[in-house]
Amino acid sequence: MKKISLVWGFLLAALMVNGQSDKASIKWYTLEQAVELNKTHPKKLLIDVYTDWCGWCKKMDADTWSNPVLVQYINEHYYAVKFNAEQKTPVNFQGKTFTYVDGGNGRGYNQLAAALLQNQLSFPTVAYMNEKLELLGPVPGYKTAKEMEPILVFISEDKYKTEGFDAFQKTFVSNIK
Repeated sequence: MKKISLVWGFLLAALMVNGQSDKASIKWYTLEQAVELNKTHPKKLLIDVYTDWCGWCKKMDADTWSNPVLVQYINEHYYAVKFNAEQKTPVNFQGKTFTYVDGGNGRGYNQLAAALLQNQLSFPTVAYMNEKLELLGPVPGYKTAKEMEPILVFISEDKYKTEGFDAFQKTFVSNIK
C-alpha cells in the first residue's frame, strides 16, 4: 500500500510540474543576443523598455505579455528584448557604447533607453526596430493584450509602409477572445 501511495504521489507531482511548464511565455533576449540572431535569421525587434519601480510595467508583464495569443505571435515574428532603462552596465550597439547617466536623487538612465525612446523617458514604452535594426519608433504607455495585438501585426506585416494605423485598425480582426 505504501508503494502505491508513493507511486501516486510521484505521478501527481509530475502532472503538477508538467501543467505549470505548459504555460507558454515570451522568449526574452538581451539586445546583444537579438542582434546576433538577427544576423542569420532577420526579424523585427520588440524592445520593452521598463524600470524596476514602474507599476504599469509590472502590470504589463503580468497581463499583456502573458497573453497566449501575444506570446505565440511575438515568439514567431519578433526578437523580444527586455531593456531596463536604468541599467548601469554599458551597452554596445551599432558601433556605439551607451552608458548610464546619473540624474541625481538615485535616479538615472542608460543612454540607449533615451535613444530608443527618442528622449521621451516614460515607462512602459515599447520600441520597435526593423530587420536592419533601424528604429521604427517607440509606442509609450501601458497596453492591454487587445490593444497591443494590432500594433504587433501592423509592424510585423509592414502595414505601416502602406497605410495609417487608424485605417488598419478598422479592418483588423483580433485573435484574442
